This record gives sequence, structure tokens and C-alpha cells, in this order.
Amino acid sequence: MSSPRPALWMLIAGAALISTTGVLVRYADVPPTVSGFWRMAFGGLMLMGFLVLSRQWRPARWRDWWWMLFPAAFFAADLFLWHRSILSVGPGLATLLANFQVFLMALAGVWLHGERLGPRYLGGLVLAFAGLWLLVGMDWGAFSPEYRVGVALGLLTGVAYAAYMLSFRHAQRERSALPPAQLLAMSSLLCAGALGLVALGEGVSFAIPDMGSLSALLALGLVGQCLGWVLIARAMPQLKTSVVGLVLLLQPSLAFVQDVVLFQRSTLPLEWLGVVVSLAGIFLGTLKAASTTREVVVEAGVSTKPSGPAADTSPQQRPGE
Repeated sequence: MSSPRPALWMLIAGAALISTTGVLVRYADVPPTVSGFWRMAFGGLMLMGFLVLSRQWRPARWRDWWWMLFPAAFFAADLFLWHRSILSVGPGLATLLANFQVFLMALAGVWLHGERLGPRYLGGLVLAFAGLWLLVGMDWGAFSPEYRVGVALGLLTGVAYAAYMLSFRHAQRERSALPPAQLLAMSSLLCAGALGLVALGEGVSFAIPDMGSLSALLALGLVGQCLGWVLIARAMPQLKTSVVGLVLLLQPSLAFVQDVVLFQRSTLPLEWLGVVVSLAGIFLGTLKAASTTREVVVEAGVSTKPSGPAADTSPQQRPGE
């Protein structure tokens, strides 16, 4: 693409697509671990099939599979936590909470690269948690125990996702010469295996109850693991960091709106203000986390994503959730 305008529309489309993943988890109508299992199984098989048919799949050594176990385990933890948060507090708030991971990525930049946390980061952190207080803090005591646990799980999701991005980057950069798309497919299948073992331990059924549930799970695999991020990754190198960070706020914003419209979430004006304030804080945190997430996202994507450390990518909100 020679013009940033097509890239901008592609980015908007990708953000809109991945904003639906929380809603799809609700519509899947299966236990949260099972929805995570099928999402990763379908997504991993779709991506693997594409790579095999396009002759991009390369022979993998046992060492490659071994190193993919670490990001797979972290992403399994991410989905285990996030899908439960969705069922407890709704897809809108769960998605917003998970996006607090941008502050952890900025801290990772301090730890890994010796970066400094300036006023922008601190201001974003204050805004994000001020917005969160407006959303859930003022009436914390009035919420049910399940709802309060769901808020905590949403925040822990961000921790697990940050660990996933960092471990994927390390495995891809230091331990394997396979293309990022294949590593993502391998990680997805291993993640499905991990969630499958957890589901067996929980004693829940893997059965898909009806065609509506099957459609939602297939869409989760296609949108959450493949299509949405293909569009986003194609667009990212051609747009400014601030533009990408702002457009990607569509993901938690649209997720919250979908929650209100589709599931009749009751939201007061003060809570809407909390959403806006939190998103503003996340945006500032996103800009601060740019140098860290730039490398991570470039190396953890599918083959249509930027594929080298020199690519000019932008910071991310939580992908595919």
C-alpha cells in the first residue's frame, strides 16, 4: 500500500473485528476454559492449514516446540483468566481491564532496556486508575463477590498477556529460526493442549451444544487468532505511533458499547466518564510502551505482520480479545 489512507481503514477494520471477541465468548455458551480451548484449536489449525497450503510451513525441531511451551502457557493463563472475567463482569469491562497491560509493558521497557518512566507514563497511570475507580471503585462494596473477583481476573489477564508477549519475543528471537506465523500456529496448538488439560481437570465437557455455539467458536478462532490481526499488522508499519495507539482504542471502546447494546449493561453517566478517562490513560501508557511493544509485536505476529526488528510498528492494546 502506497498511501496511509488504506492502511488507516485496514487498522480500523482490524480493531473493530477484534473488539467482538469478548461478545463471541459470551455467545459460545460453553464453560470459559472450553471456549478458550476451541478458540485456540480452531485458530491454530486454520493458521497451520494456511501455511501448509501456501508452502510456508517448515520442519520444526523438538526444541522449537519446547520453547513455544512458555508463551503457550502464559496465553493459556491469559484466556483462563479473561474468559472468566467476561462471564463475571461482561465483555466491555473485561476488555478494558485487560488493556491495562500497556503499563506493564512500559515497566518491562525499564527492566529490559533501562528506559525511564516520565510524566506521560505517570499521568496515564493516574488517569487509567481514576477512570477505573469511577467505573467500579465508588460502589465496590455493593458489588457481588463474583463481580469483584471478575474485576481482579480482568487485571490479572493483563499480567498474563504481558508475560506472553515477552516470552514469545524471547523464544522467537533467541531460540528459533522458524517464521513468526509458524511459531504463532505452534503456540496456539500448544495453548489449546494446555487448556484442554485444565478442562479435563475441571471435569467439564468439550461438547459444542448447537450451531450457534459452533459459529461463535469458529469466529473466535478466525477473528481472534487470524483475520483481525492480519489487518492490523499490515497497517501498523505505515502509520504513526500516535495514530495507531488512538485507533486501537476502538477495540475496548467498541467492546464496551457492544456490551451495553447486546447484553443491556446498565451504565450510569459517571461510569461512561470512567470509561473515557481510563481510555485516555491507556492511550498515554500505550505511547510510553512503544519501544518495548514495537519489538514484541513485530516478532510475535503472523506472516502478514511486520517481520523484522527494523519494521516501524506501533504499540498495541490487547490483541484479539
